Amino acid sequence: MPWTLPLRPSRRSLLAGAAGVAGAALLSGCSDGGGSSDPHTGIPLERRMRETAVRDSERLLERYDATAVAHPDLARRLAPLRGAVAAHTAALAFTDPAGGKPSRSPSVSASAAPSGSATAAAAPAASGEPVPANPAEALAALADAERTLSEARTIALAGAPAELARMLASVAACGAVHAYLLTSTPGAKP
Repeated sequence: MPWTLPLRPSRRSLLAGAAGVAGAALLSGCSDGGGSSDPHTGIPLERRMRETAVRDSERLLERYDATAVAHPDLARRLAPLRGAVAAHTAALAFTDPAGGKPSRSPSVSASAAPSGSATAAAAPAASGEPVPANPAEALAALADAERTLSEARTIALAGAPAELARMLASVAACGAVHAYLLTSTPGAKP
């Protein structure tokens, strides 16, 4: 007697097919951490994420510099935090696996803010907004910038390759600490 195809699939064959599709979907979600490329740009995801992180850090460095120029009395307090942001910028820079050199050279230095005799109104922050004339408000604005960037990096963790996700998490945590330090009173006893 010849074998004929059943009119409808059995429950067993449906479950086996569903398991196969689910397995294929899970396996296609795994990667070697190299990131995927957007077919429109041809640039790997990790590289784009790193370049965005570097640009954000450079803007934050500009904000630190503008605040230190507008309020020279704060420059000493800001120097260690600015130095940490500069180190983060260098660490986040994309390194070309072939040449081992960063694909873009971030303009960072671990030095304190640049010297200058600009007034608070003449020292624009990275966003184009002037640095507040009141030192406490300037620190609060800088803390807000740190907090905002920290939150953005925390959100970016979800789509980042493993190594970059760990780095973004660390830098985001550091930014949250910077925000706290900028708004706390130095030398005050709790």
